[in-house]
Amino acid sequence: MKIKAIFNRDGGTFRTTDMEAYGRKAEEVFHAAGHDIEIAVASGDGLAELLEKTARRDDLDAMLAGGGDGTISAAAAVAWKNGMPLGVVPAGTMNLFARSLKLPLDIWKVLDVLADGRIVEADIGSADGRAFVHQFSMGLHARMVRYRESFSFASRLGKMRASTRAALGVMFNPPEFEIEFEVDGVREKRSVSAISVSNNHFGPNALMYADDVTGGHLGFYTAPPLKPSGVAKLTFDIMRGKFRESALITEMSVSTVNLHFPKARHNTNCVIDGELLPVGRDVALRVHPGELKLLVGT
Repeated sequence: MKIKAIFNRDGGTFRTTDMEAYGRKAEEVFHAAGHDIEIAVASGDGLAELLEKTARRDDLDAMLAGGGDGTISAAAAVAWKNGMPLGVVPAGTMNLFARSLKLPLDIWKVLDVLADGRIVEADIGSADGRAFVHQFSMGLHARMVRYRESFSFASRLGKMRASTRAALGVMFNPPEFEIEFEVDGVREKRSVSAISVSNNHFGPNALMYADDVTGGHLGFYTAPPLKPSGVAKLTFDIMRGKFRESALITEMSVSTVNLHFPKARHNTNCVIDGELLPVGRDVALRVHPGELKLLVGT
């Protein structure tokens, strides 16, 4: 195969990696497996344009993207829209999608797996047409991300500390809001503290990522209005990998869900694959079964 690899030098692990040495290693591994590979190392500012240009090339058989979950989500979006197979090099803090794909989290070891890998057809979700490989969420998670981003941090450890502070802040100030949703022609109205819509159901793990991204469905989760004690209980369930089994969570398996927020304000936020974004009064979420081509291990 002819492959173009794009590595985000600003992505977690890559910040402390000799990128010239890493590029040489990638060339060595892929050439040994019979592939022709181009290497590009970019900064966050120029990454989006480079991903778009690469995904539109008709002389490539696949592209690799290396970085954190934000980089991988952006790469998956353009790969999906252009029908380009994508390989994932996990260089972030959580590497949630790489975990779903059961890839090695070591940036050096994953090269061998991808070079000898195969292409599979996986699912991808969308929120009003914006792709997501992991989840769309509102409420507790969005507030925690907003709190976390108000703190300054310059390292993975700093981000973890900021996340802990943010989680405590949300625990003592949980949100509550109204939603209306339509699933399979049935409409319902609820008051909630949290919504999460995942690309396939979350597995039994504390990081809340899917074990399989080929099931062809979305996981739709809601939590009722919670007091601080309820947030603490839900947090404990998540840490034990028991999110889906929590008595506080209502779960549905859906292919589409239309959300309406009757009392949404102009500053209402959602989180899509870790990125805090504004959201309007209505959001249409869909799963696109088998539409994302992925390079994975054999």
